[in-house]
This record gives sequence, C-alpha cells and structure tokens, in this order.
Amino acid sequence: MFCPSFVALVSLLGSVGVVNAWFRVACTDPLVQERLDPVISPGVNPSNHVHTIHGASNFNPTYNYDNLRASNCTNCLDLSNYWFPKLYFQDPKTKLFEPVNNGGLLVYYQNRGDGDKSNGGPGLKAFPPGLRMITGDPRRRSKKFAVGLGTQDELRERAIQWSCLRYNAGLPGYDDNGTAFPTTDCESGLNARLHMPACWDGINLDSADHMSHTAFLSGLDNGKCLDGFLFYEITWNVDDFSGRWTLGTDKWPFVYATGDPTGFSWHGDFQNGWDTTALQNAIDNCNNPNDPTGSGVTETCSFLTVKTVDLSNTCKIKAIVNASLSSLCSGALAKLPGCNPLQFGPGDATIFSAATCPQ
Repeated sequence: MFCPSFVALVSLLGSVGVVNAWFRVACTDPLVQERLDPVISPGVNPSNHVHTIHGASNFNPTYNYDNLRASNCTNCLDLSNYWFPKLYFQDPKTKLFEPVNNGGLLVYYQNRGDGDKSNGGPGLKAFPPGLRMITGDPRRRSKKFAVGLGTQDELRERAIQWSCLRYNAGLPGYDDNGTAFPTTDCESGLNARLHMPACWDGINLDSADHMSHTAFLSGLDNGKCLDGFLFYEITWNVDDFSGRWTLGTDKWPFVYATGDPTGFSWHGDFQNGWDTTALQNAIDNCNNPNDPTGSGVTETCSFLTVKTVDLSNTCKIKAIVNASLSSLCSGALAKLPGCNPLQFGPGDATIFSAATCPQ
C-alpha cells in the first residue's frame, strides 16, 4: 500500500498513451463562475480572482466532504469539485476584457505508476474522503526549471501544459514546450492541461501550501512515489476572437483572471467528493484490456453511472459573489474582476488584496 512514505493514488491526468487503464469524467457547462476558492481562501468572499467551477452543487466558500456528498446534482460524473482560473480576451484596440468560453471540462482518472497492479504493485487507492489539493501557482510568470531535473518543483512546473489545436484550419498543432501561451490563433481551440499529484502522504487531507501532502510520480506520467496523483483538460474557444487581433502586429491577447498574459499561472483545484467505494471498485475492476473499460469507455463500467449531457447541463447554482465583483458571462470589463493588474514577469507576480490594491 505504501511507497516509502506516500500512498499511490489513482491519477487525475490527461495524456492517455502511457497508461494501462483509465476512465473519463466529462463535465458539461460550468456549475458557476465566480470569485470563490474554498481551498486557497476558505471562507473568503470574494477571493482574489474568478474561477470556472465544475462538479457538485454544494460548492461554497467553506464546506467539507459530507456537504459535497449531500449535493442534489452535479455537472460531472462524481460529486467532487474542480475549478480553475477564467480566461479573458483583451481587445487590442479598446483594452477591455471579455470572457472566453470553454468547451466543458474533461477529467482523466488513470491507472499508472509502479503501485498499479499491472506494474507489479499492490494496487492504487481511491482518494480518501475529504482530500483536497492544487497544482500550479497563480503567481508564476515564467519557467524556472530545466526539463528532466526530476525534482518535485520541476515536476510541478512540467505538470502545466498547453496545446494550440489547428486541425480545423488544416494546420499542424503544437505544444508549448515550456513557453506557455502560444503566439498564433488556435483555430480548433487552446487546450490547457493539468496533471495532479498521484501520491499522498497517507495522513493529511490538506497542507498549508495545499501541495506538500501530495507528490508527483517520479516521471510525472509514470514511475515511483518518492521518499519524502488526476489530469484534466479544458479547451478554450479562442478562435471566437480571431478577427479582432492581428498576428505579427498585436501581442497574444488572452489573459488569465489572475492578470497573467503569459500563461504560466495556469492552475487548478480539486476537492474530493467521490463515493470512495465506487471509485475503488472502478479502479480495481474497470481496467480490463479485453473489454471497452480498458479503453476509457466510462459508460461500460458497472460501478459508475454516466448521465446525459442534457441532464448534466441542468445542474447550476446561483453565484454567491455579487456579479459585479465576480464574472460576466458576456460583455466587456474595464479591468479584471478583483485586483489583478496585468503582470508580465518574468518574476513571480504579486497577489493583491483589497487593502493592498494599487490605485
């Protein structure tokens, strides 16, 4: 069960070519979009920047596992919550900010690492009740570590990835390769991906930095839990704004809600709301290479119930934060919600509160 001091958990991950088995959790339209973050800023209303939130309907500034399990609906398969910063388009002419839509959220739960039975290990473990964690850093504005270094800091940096999809234009897409935001229009979408840590210390459900109680596999996509887990992806519809900026003349015009025009602040949060027995059964049994469960066809896993898109899209909650302080689903803003001036780096950005916001 234990890899030196860490438990090997099922991974939330996105690159499916290196795993033996996996299943997908498809989340449809967002549950809500607003300035709340119950992991980083529990009880704070409003939090620093706008998030897009998916999952269980009892999402709120302060909650626990039992609250999530009591939710009356979810726009995902499970009763967990997943959230990430909203993307905005800054018009090169007016300098106003407009929200960018994303095509839902796709979460991959993957059997990977030396702890998996297919690799000779004792078997992966489901997330414990109440586990919460983050990946990424809202302050980051540049790359700091050489790829392949293998430290947890370098793995955490490598866990943040972007792809510029261009197949609708008949052009080859490309990955960021550590350069963060692309420079061209992504005609088929900007695909943002997050690897979550796959190892847990076996004791703490959270930590002061919301990261130290977890660790990445030694090879990020595979390997060992170190001495000392969930991949999800979002595709932003950036091509909706293609006629409003000029490649070669204008800078890449998209920024995160954190005030980040570089892309390096991309991050995501996870609050576990799974029925742990159902998740453990899916991990142990829905990984047969001889049937569709071994190819990620979640509908064929008897331990999971997949809802229709239409039913999932009915799960919505009202924003707790006043809309004028939070996020607009349409229209233009003179500044990003909260105190988030554009900060280009390369040094880490300053996170401002209302009291420290520069005038």
